[in-house]
Amino acid sequence: MLRIAVMNTKGGCGKTTVATNLASYCASRGCGTVLRDYDRQASSTRWLKARSGGYAFIHGIAAFEPPREGTTRAWQMQIPAGTRYVITDTPAGYSEFDIEDRVAEADVILIPVLPSSIDISSTADFIRDLLLVGKARALNKRLAIISNRTRIHTKALEKLDRFLQSLDIPVIARLRDTQHYVNAAEKGIGVHELQERDAQKDTAAWRELLDWLEDVQDSPEIPQETLRTSSG
Repeated sequence: MLRIAVMNTKGGCGKTTVATNLASYCASRGCGTVLRDYDRQASSTRWLKARSGGYAFIHGIAAFEPPREGTTRAWQMQIPAGTRYVITDTPAGYSEFDIEDRVAEADVILIPVLPSSIDISSTADFIRDLLLVGKARALNKRLAIISNRTRIHTKALEKLDRFLQSLDIPVIARLRDTQHYVNAAEKGIGVHELQERDAQKDTAAWRELLDWLEDVQDSPEIPQETLRTSSG
């Protein structure tokens, strides 16, 4: 099992878009998938409720909610047997965000970032905290950048590329700025599950992202006892 946290304290950078599309793509490939939502806005949880039975099943955990009466937190957070990917959507800001806990329960941290000066500056601060406060590298966590809402041949993208090149963190996906992601979110599906032919252009990014994750899963850098851990 591989535990993947989608994290960035900057709001609106696309954490839920990444978490839901990755979950749907993994599930559609026949992999047991859990989507865990720590964000009180519950965007991933609402997306999952909109998902019909005609698509690959994803087990959802509304981690932001307290346990129901008569149950424990451990029961609420339990990961089903046979799960291959646990994908965690996290909130923006620091007020409800325990960076150390989220880092500790992840093997891989995906960081979405938008091509704007504000987002680049905020993401730089977050990565600093991820390394210093969360001790992500000291704990042998794998980090990767996802460039979101990219438009080619723009100054904003050029600035983002310069920023990303300055980091010792791989850029594993570039997601197009397209309405297809909005249309898919409304239906509780991933962009690769849309029927529009033009939307299939976006499937390649998710295929490459999953290929990278599978390489990580096979990497000796992540202890195998960590990969076998389920609910911690």
